[in-house]
Amino acid sequence: MSARDFSGYRWNYPQLRWPGDTGLAVSFVLNVEEGAEFALSAGDLRNESHHEVKHEVVGAPDLCMESQFEYGARVGYWRITRALMEAGIPLTLNACARALETTPWIATDAAEQGFEVCCHGWRWESHAGMAEEEERALIARCVESIRRLHGRAPVGWHTKSSASVNTRRLLVEQGGFLYDSDAYNDDLPYYVRVAGRPHLVLPYAFDTNDMRFFDSYAYVRGSDFADYAIDAFDALLAESRATPRMLSIGLHTRIIGRPGRIEGLRQLTRHIAQRGGAWCATREQIARHWLAHMPPEAA
Repeated sequence: MSARDFSGYRWNYPQLRWPGDTGLAVSFVLNVEEGAEFALSAGDLRNESHHEVKHEVVGAPDLCMESQFEYGARVGYWRITRALMEAGIPLTLNACARALETTPWIATDAAEQGFEVCCHGWRWESHAGMAEEEERALIARCVESIRRLHGRAPVGWHTKSSASVNTRRLLVEQGGFLYDSDAYNDDLPYYVRVAGRPHLVLPYAFDTNDMRFFDSYAYVRGSDFADYAIDAFDALLAESRATPRMLSIGLHTRIIGRPGRIEGLRQLTRHIAQRGGAWCATREQIARHWLAHMPPEAA
């Protein structure tokens, strides 16, 4: 485990431009977790307790919770992906491997549409405190599962909640990963040293994220999500005239995919198109551009 870094770039950001001579890279990430949630009916020891309401059924299958999660795969995935495709926005799926095993048609559609699949772990769980050998085997299992279902092994990784102190080293040892997104501490990619070599981190964000409809109820209407994300976009776009910036927009099939919320996503994509000056890209595209134009020795 490396020491915490409170310093970062200290506003001395690298002089890099994204494709099209833009200053701001925007990453839309759709979390695919349905089928990877905790459920007694799936052989787990407990049920998931957080969906449209906070309530945990103990000792019996929670048919209400299961149905809430099913909506994301049955309806939300299609509504969200088609809205983004209509807007011409590339998409990264943050997919749990067990979710894709449960809904293989999503992996097939992602391959057909050219969506990136970033691995969101085997199931929707934190890795903090996980035994090293268990985590090593789990990462390998995820890679093989996504390769088989999607046709390509994942090049990105993002743990739900907290990674373990071993996660990055195990990703490097596994090989094939360009980046991870297990950080929330910057508005730009950066390198860390892992197992004696540089490793790229693409920070994620919890604030520009539709989970706030559930977690804190900060968002109620779709326009609440749009307004906040638009404010973040405008602020970073202004800063990006002098220094590069990156904005992550986190989505969930069962959350923003509801009919009462989807217009907030459309409001956001319209605003981005009207303002211009930003490069919308998958996280893999962002990682490859950074690796090519800001290699570790130049960072």
